[in-house]
Amino acid sequence: MDLLHAHGRIDWHLPRTTADPRCATDSLFGQAGGKMFGVLCCRNGQGEQVILRAFSGQFNGVWQVPGWAGPLVDVAALAALTRQPEQAIKGLGAAMALLPRESDAYRRHCRERRSLSRQLMRSIHDLYRLRNFRGETLPLVDAFLGPGAPPAGTGDCCGPKLLQQAMLSGLRPEAMAEFYWGASNASATRTHGRLYPACSAKCGKILGFQLCGLT
Repeated sequence: MDLLHAHGRIDWHLPRTTADPRCATDSLFGQAGGKMFGVLCCRNGQGEQVILRAFSGQFNGVWQVPGWAGPLVDVAALAALTRQPEQAIKGLGAAMALLPRESDAYRRHCRERRSLSRQLMRSIHDLYRLRNFRGETLPLVDAFLGPGAPPAGTGDCCGPKLLQQAMLSGLRPEAMAEFYWGASNASATRTHGRLYPACSAKCGKILGFQLCGLT
């Protein structure tokens, strides 16, 4: 929190002349609202402390920033997968905006858009692979402990990113904290500078698998 406050950006380790303007934190205090950040304290094989950091989802459209834990999905594969279906979904939405809501055409487009959205979400979830400290790998859907399919955004929060990074780096986690930075969200359930636990509906359902193997 002190570093974010002092530098006003997440790539503070780079000279300002080469820093990415998208990494500035001022946007978090605008209409778009803030973002969750996480810190994981670990030990390496020599017993030295290593600190990992993560932000939830994307940061101003950027998935990966040097010095921060990356996503659980191949970004290039995700972009290739979503490009065409998202265009089709947006096209249906644009067509619906020109139709009376009570018309058969509107309802038909609505059903088709809903079906495409569900198919796309299943395909996205298939790209996510979770690793645990036993060395096991599972697709997101199989690691998710709950009824129904994982909600959108599952696996993109700080906790899963941090644990995956620790496992891949051969580090042993010791303590983790997640906090919110920026303007409060629309429902006012997130407040600037406050600590929060993992969300129970999404990441709380997969952290159990990710932690397997730690004793």
